[in-house]
Amino acid sequence: MAAPLMPKATAAWLLDNTTLTFEQIAEFCHLHPLEVQSLADGETFIVGVDPIATDQLTLEEIEAGTKDPRHKLRLKQEISAKMRRTSGPKYTPLNRRQDKPDAVSWLLRNCGVLSDNQIIKLVGTTKNTIDKIRERTHWNFKNLKPRNPVELELCTQADLDEALELANKREARAQEAETASKKASKEKKSSKVK
Repeated sequence: MAAPLMPKATAAWLLDNTTLTFEQIAEFCHLHPLEVQSLADGETFIVGVDPIATDQLTLEEIEAGTKDPRHKLRLKQEISAKMRRTSGPKYTPLNRRQDKPDAVSWLLRNCGVLSDNQIIKLVGTTKNTIDKIRERTHWNFKNLKPRNPVELELCTQADLDEALELANKREARAQEAETASKKASKEKKSSKVK
């Protein structure tokens, strides 16, 4: 389960504005109950952030938690969609960077319909690396072990599925255009023969 964007600030607001139990707030904000209690006691001062205004929680969910102390608060479903990565460059930790060629090798082998730009976006690599792996001239080609980029945590399964869907649509359009051009050329030849 995902945590709210600013857990301590959200916990502070929930303490000030609701009658939820410490355990409910702690579980929702992914904090220890003692942290929530220290916020309530005023040992640490944090400005509260309204989870309703930030569209992380609904008033109905808070009311349900107030009525039943065993109720577990849940984030709104839209949060996961809003927190999707932007189209800009993504940071890959140092310990994951050596896995990129393995992921590129796997994508080239198992997802041949993907364009180079889609692979670059998914894995965060360069066109030069993709070309060298494709041509088998990569400096470490003999030691590459094709591995799924989702398992390597270089991209999400949703991103990979979306890229494959786009690639398949592009491939289908290209095949339709090719068959249409072949049909048109056959018609031209038959009209010239007559």
